[in-house]
Amino acid sequence: MMNIYAGNLPYSLKEQDLQALFAEHGDVEKATIMMDRETGRSRGFGFVVMPEEGQALAAISALNGHEIDGRALRINEAKPKEDRPRFDRSGGGGGRSGGGRGGPRGGGRRNNYNDDY
Repeated sequence: MMNIYAGNLPYSLKEQDLQALFAEHGDVEKATIMMDRETGRSRGFGFVVMPEEGQALAAISALNGHEIDGRALRINEAKPKEDRPRFDRSGGGGGRSGGGRGGPRGGGRRNNYNDDY
């Protein structure tokens, strides 16, 4: 059994269309197009599960780069979630933040030494 990633899909493509496209190359267990939670519209990618690895590889080979509505499809074996790099949603780059900015004289770094020596 192989899980296949299908990307760069036309937003108008329906799950039954995706299933029919892959069914030309073998048995399809399931075809799913990912939808945006807020708008209910297609996110432009989905997944297809094919039970026979040989048929799945043939479908990947035949459909990767195939054009539908002027869009070249990106088809490859889906990678399990744990194999993908984690995406940090914090928006920042880590490290230190803040420090050394405040004060009535406009900021700058403070040191731990006594200024009276």
